[in-house]
Amino acid sequence: MPETARQIADDLRARIESGELMPGDRLPGEPSLVKTYGVAKMTANQALKILVTEGLAVAKPGSGTYVREFRPIRRVANDRLSKSRWSSGHSIWAADVDRRPMATDVQVYEAEASHQIARLLDLEHGAPVVVRSRKYAVEDRPVQLATSYLPADLVRGTAIAEPNPGPGGIYARLAELGAEPVNFAEELRARMPSEDERSALNLAAGTPVLEICRTAFTEDERPVEVNQMLLDAGSYVLEYRLSS
Repeated sequence: MPETARQIADDLRARIESGELMPGDRLPGEPSLVKTYGVAKMTANQALKILVTEGLAVAKPGSGTYVREFRPIRRVANDRLSKSRWSSGHSIWAADVDRRPMATDVQVYEAEASHQIARLLDLEHGAPVVVRSRKYAVEDRPVQLATSYLPADLVRGTAIAEPNPGPGGIYARLAELGAEPVNFAEELRARMPSEDERSALNLAAGTPVLEICRTAFTEDERPVEVNQMLLDAGSYVLEYRLSS
């Protein structure tokens, strides 16, 4: 009985996870899979596409499909939001990838708050907010889009309204303004990206994204930042450490 594309992908995934196929190794091509599994060329092609979609492999036109060399990013929410990190001048983003990240396409400007942003920041609809938009890349590969929204009346004219807010990022600057973030709420959902999002993150067709919306609150529960993040789901492992 011919194997299905999913079964073939499962077999290849097991060989990758066992170390039989190492990062950078070329996966068996369509002719080899057709011969080994007795399937049609289209089925073999679908099996390889499954691994590409899952982020385990990368297709190189004219060469073949290879085990992905890119290391998954482990996002530990507890570590990245620790005060000890940003108060000592370190970026919270660097908690995910140590010294590998690069922020690109940084844009800072004022805009009117949408209904959603106004609600999350406890502002009137259309109130002015400072918007900080950026893209993060690791090893020259885009992995995350992030846009922060902060009340303009709080941060206008400060380093937060500059492309480079200085050591510790915007949380350190908020603390200097007497609006130190101490509590955070995150909402997460998985979905398929829009065409513009897929292009911005250079995603293979069919690759999902993780959408995270984080709100930062001061000690008196005042919301001071909303950060909307879009992550390449194939590049991330999310880790949460909880106490009973």
